[in-house]
Amino acid sequence: MDRAQSHLLRRGRFSQPGNIYLITTVTTNRHRTFADLWFARAVIYQLRQAEREEACHSLAWVLMPDHLHWLIQLKDSTLCSLMRRFKSRSSHALYRQGLPRRRVWQAGYQDRALRRENDILKVARYVICNPLRAGLVTRVGDYPHWDAVWV
Repeated sequence: MDRAQSHLLRRGRFSQPGNIYLITTVTTNRHRTFADLWFARAVIYQLRQAEREEACHSLAWVLMPDHLHWLIQLKDSTLCSLMRRFKSRSSHALYRQGLPRRRVWQAGYQDRALRRENDILKVARYVICNPLRAGLVTRVGDYPHWDAVWV
């Protein structure tokens, strides 16, 4: 998305503690940064840090080589501050791991609020099956960078 249009992602955005959201964010120029195990682990640590700080409760997530799908229940934060903190901290963690200093994440992110209880499991399955659809593995359990509370 052209940076000049990134404000359109925020139009109508409303975040409320307790609500469940699917967040998707991608690396700059879809660079395959997380194909590196140690870079992926540095980002995963930051996902877990957001949960430790009680900004959110992670229901399911998958870190693909060039993007992240993150199904959360928002706690003591807004989507904007959660993502700002996550992107900043994960970028700094990647620099400490040796990633050359450059913009890691594309500006903005996509979010979708889930309203029906039966949507949650369907979306969680979509999230964790992403590596299968991308042809990275033949079984979900073979992909190392995902988690779900139901497993």
